[in-house]
Amino acid sequence: MWFFARDPVRDFPFELSPDPPEGGPPGPWVLHRGRKKATGSPVSIFVYDVKPGADEQTQVAKAAFKRLKTLRHPNILAYIDGLETDKCLHVVTEAVTPLKMYLKERAEAGGLKELELSWGLHQIVKALSFLVNDCSLIHNNVCMAAVFVDRAGEWKLGGLDYMYSSQGNGGGPPRKGVPELEQYDPPELADGSGRAVREKWSADMWRLGCLIWEVFNGPLPRAAALRNPGKIPKSLVPHYCELVGANPKVRPNPARFLQNCRAPGGFMNNRFVETNLFLEEIQIKEPAEKQKFFQELSKSLDSFPEDFCRHKVLPQLLTAFEFGSAGAVVLTPLFKVGKFLNAEEYQQKIIPVVVKMFSSTDRAMRIRLLQQMEQFIQYLDEPTVNTQIFPHVVHGFLDTNPAIREQTVKSMLLLAPKLNEANLNVELMKHFARLQAKDEQGPIRCNTTVCLGKIGSYLSASTRHRVLTSAFSRATKDPFAPSRVAGVLGFAATHNLYSMNDCAHKILPVLCGLTVDPEKSVRDQAFKAIRSFLSKLESVSEDPTQLAEVEKDVHAASSPGMGGGAASWAGWAVTGVSSLTSKLIRAHPAAAPAETNVPQRPTPEGLPAPAPTPVPATPASPGHWETQEEGTDTAEDSSAADRWDDEDWGSLEEAESVLAQQEDWSPGGQASRAGQTSNLAAKSPESDWSSWEAEGSWEQGWQEPSPPEPPPEGTRLASEYNWGGPEPGDKGDPFAALSARREAGAQLRRDSWGDDNWEGLETESRQGKAELARKKREERRREMEAKRAEKKAAKGPMKLGTRKLD
Repeated sequence: MWFFARDPVRDFPFELSPDPPEGGPPGPWVLHRGRKKATGSPVSIFVYDVKPGADEQTQVAKAAFKRLKTLRHPNILAYIDGLETDKCLHVVTEAVTPLKMYLKERAEAGGLKELELSWGLHQIVKALSFLVNDCSLIHNNVCMAAVFVDRAGEWKLGGLDYMYSSQGNGGGPPRKGVPELEQYDPPELADGSGRAVREKWSADMWRLGCLIWEVFNGPLPRAAALRNPGKIPKSLVPHYCELVGANPKVRPNPARFLQNCRAPGGFMNNRFVETNLFLEEIQIKEPAEKQKFFQELSKSLDSFPEDFCRHKVLPQLLTAFEFGSAGAVVLTPLFKVGKFLNAEEYQQKIIPVVVKMFSSTDRAMRIRLLQQMEQFIQYLDEPTVNTQIFPHVVHGFLDTNPAIREQTVKSMLLLAPKLNEANLNVELMKHFARLQAKDEQGPIRCNTTVCLGKIGSYLSASTRHRVLTSAFSRATKDPFAPSRVAGVLGFAATHNLYSMNDCAHKILPVLCGLTVDPEKSVRDQAFKAIRSFLSKLESVSEDPTQLAEVEKDVHAASSPGMGGGAASWAGWAVTGVSSLTSKLIRAHPAAAPAETNVPQRPTPEGLPAPAPTPVPATPASPGHWETQEEGTDTAEDSSAADRWDDEDWGSLEEAESVLAQQEDWSPGGQASRAGQTSNLAAKSPESDWSSWEAEGSWEQGWQEPSPPEPPPEGTRLASEYNWGGPEPGDKGDPFAALSARREAGAQLRRDSWGDDNWEGLETESRQGKAELARKKREERRREMEAKRAEKKAAKGPMKLGTRKLD
């Protein structure tokens, strides 16, 4: 039987990249790029080939292998795996680039900032402090070739080949035998007498001075060049001079050098270093400190390196949200860092966190997500939006906080293109109808109209036909003037979605009513819109063959480009009026109650809603909007099939609406029910809708019952006749009083019995009952007193201590 030896290199879980080697520290090591076979993650592989007759170098390489394997520190090159055979040594570390190559690449891209250099040098000095003060080890090889940079821009100390113990055990420093490295040796090593008194860190601190000089000035030509600081920053020059001083005794300990450079005004005293130090210790920081840090982090990210933000800040932000209590404060820096990611990285790292955040009940987090949705909406796919995000977002429509309702409405501009048929044409329209009819904040009603005009082109043809005309008509009756402007601009923004018949019979009558609006801004926009619709009608009248071209979008499927022609009409929506919402909510929180004085009367279920009556607002001081009622002689005749509330969308508050209808016994309410009952027989089965009208219909919110038809010419009212009683000046006519009460009922939301004094009869009735009850109590009292007196007289007085027997 034959046995074949296994090749350890072939079985090694890491493989070298076919790219040429990147070099490495001076000596036998060669640095290669590599990857892990199982995952493909990048690594760096240091390779040493064992050569015959190079036993000394082989021992140095094996010692470096051992040191790197046992030393663990954030600022020392991280060991991952290794392979030792008779022919080679493989040391696998985190993916790094030699500092010399890194500086060259960055110089070609514009150079490194002082912030990056200060933090890089801080890390190397900290690694030296760890070796000298904690491990009692002398690195003995600090130079440009011994420093590496990872993908986050972190500097790592490597080149541990010539390390030795400062306590003397294990022998003295190994012989280097490499001329390129000997030029970094301090001058006292050239003194063979050994009379120079020095500290254990003196030689490494001299080499650190050489490294600083090379970082700012390039390769060191000779030791004498250290006398000229060159491009070293002025704040670092005094501390640099201490490092390269001729007296080794005065060279500072690495820990003291860091302390000096971190002093106020020092080279390492800056926001970038402070941020890195905080991130290194973030796990042991208090929650209040983390909150403050993340709040201030966003301001500094613009000045930080991109690689640092992607590979160091981002993981900490994700960890803080996932396992910490940072909350909404991580959102702003998270989305700011997300700009540095490509689409694939964004999908992998940011989107899962965003989806999880939408399910949070934290209001601060929800409103920040809505405010910054434009930064991540392009990375969300439609299934994720419809199943994991939209169901949580719609809760904001019912929130008691006006700011959340406002931001929820605005967010629909971004979500609408990704919503499916049910969410867009059913669920969203239900909430929009409720907001436009019932929301107490005028600016939110305005923004609802604005948003509807923006997303109108995404709606299905049937929904557009049923919704848009009714919704914008209702907006023109709103007591809040910007809402009326929004209704007019909504008509204009979606002008290509209406048939010529609708333009002539439904839209123009509404717009013409606004030409006498108290607000000039409303009148101006109404005239513009009227001219636009009239020009379309006139062009079709002149050339009827254009009708098909003009109405091509009316029955077309939803398309994002359909509303592009009216973009100029709707461009004001997000920039102008939307900013007004939060200002009015903050400045005039009491504005809402004044707006609720608009006359409204619920329409019973199953009956067509009456035609809306214009109710424009009169100019008033900010925060208080009064309404006035204008009588009209004609009622708009719109069929039930054209009303968007003619479908059973489901009622949000069915019980309250039905109860309110049952309790509406005012004259106006009875008259309205009587008129609606007469139309019930003529109603088609297709228009038999449920109680959705009671809460969320577009046609209910700002309207009154249809005014009665005017009597024939020449007919006198009953109140105009003199029925033989006193003159009108002496005594009020009862019919006139009833008429006045009916008009007053249209102005008030609550039911009223009018001005007649019904209190007198009720008072007399109550007084009679009270008197009768009082007499009965008095008679009963007298009877009881008489009975007690009879018993007392018959038995006589009772004796003390005796028991009364019946």
